[in-house]
Amino acid sequence: MLLAALLAAASVTLPADLAKAAHEYDRAQVTSDRAELERLIADDYLLHNSQGKVQDKKSFIADQVAPGYKLEPFKVEEPVEKVMGDTAILGGVARAKGTAGGEAFDVRLRFIDVWRKRDGVWRVVFSQATRAN
Repeated sequence: MLLAALLAAASVTLPADLAKAAHEYDRAQVTSDRAELERLIADDYLLHNSQGKVQDKKSFIADQVAPGYKLEPFKVEEPVEKVMGDTAILGGVARAKGTAGGEAFDVRLRFIDVWRKRDGVWRVVFSQATRAN
C-alpha cells in the first residue's frame, strides 16, 4: 500500500497551465524579458535571495534586466513539485552561471518558488534561494 502511494505521488504531473507558466518564467529570466517577468510575478512577490537580502518584484526584475546582466540557460536538478489546489511549490537545485554588473558568477542554488493561481492565472508569489554545495 505504501509503495503504491509513493509511486502515485512520484507520477503526479503538474497542471498544464502551471507547467507552461513555470517554463515561461525560467525562459524570461534567461532572456531578461521584462514584460514576461511582469506578467508572471505577482505584485506582492518577495524573494529571499542567496545573499540574505529580501527583494520585491520591482527590485528583482530590475536586477534581471540590468545592463551587464546575463543568465545562462540552466537545468533544475532534484526537482520539487507540490501542488495543493491553487498553490504550488516548485524548486530544486540549479547551477546559475552568467554575468552581473560585468562580473562573472557561477553558483549552485537550492531554490523554491511558491506559485499561486489567482483569477485563473498562475504567478510566482514567493521565492527563496540558498547557496548549495
